[in-house]
Amino acid sequence: AASEADNLADARRLADMVEAVAACRHPVVARVQGAAYGGGVGLLCAADIVLASDTARLSVSEARLGLIPAVIGPYLINAVGLRQARRLALSATVLSAHEALDLGLVHQVVSADQLDTTLEATLQALLLAGPGAQQAIKTLFSQLAVGPVTPEVREQTARAISAVRATPEAREGFAAFLAKRPAPWVPPRS
Repeated sequence: AASEADNLADARRLADMVEAVAACRHPVVARVQGAAYGGGVGLLCAADIVLASDTARLSVSEARLGLIPAVIGPYLINAVGLRQARRLALSATVLSAHEALDLGLVHQVVSADQLDTTLEATLQALLLAGPGAQQAIKTLFSQLAVGPVTPEVREQTARAISAVRATPEAREGFAAFLAKRPAPWVPPRS
């Protein structure tokens, strides 16, 4: 019953939300248990790392409602490729967690009772990396497309690493490595 203007405003809010996940300066880890349908799949595609319970179910379900996965479409295509995205959107197939893993929608599938432990281990691993480096990785990778590594891409990546090498974080990280001690951003062991 909403007007076209109201629908457009709502779609823009969804687009902004999914982009906020994708563009977050920090690594975003999604934890999936139960069902992730429609926009939920879009949020997973925008996340950096997706962990799923072996009982999770995923579906790009919009077509079953007479809708299209427009806002999440670019993220879905980036996650699984055009042909798989098209198949998932057209068929609205419900995928098991293992099928989603095979397609690249999720990165790891574990039993439901191991999901929290796996999430904690993933977060601990992320804390070992320099936060500035993680941000630079996300920025650079968002600018790179699948395809040929052209001279322009090589120049872009050379400039990116040279800029990061000059940061205090990189200097300290390298010094910590050479001294065989933890970098300052690594949480102390408990």
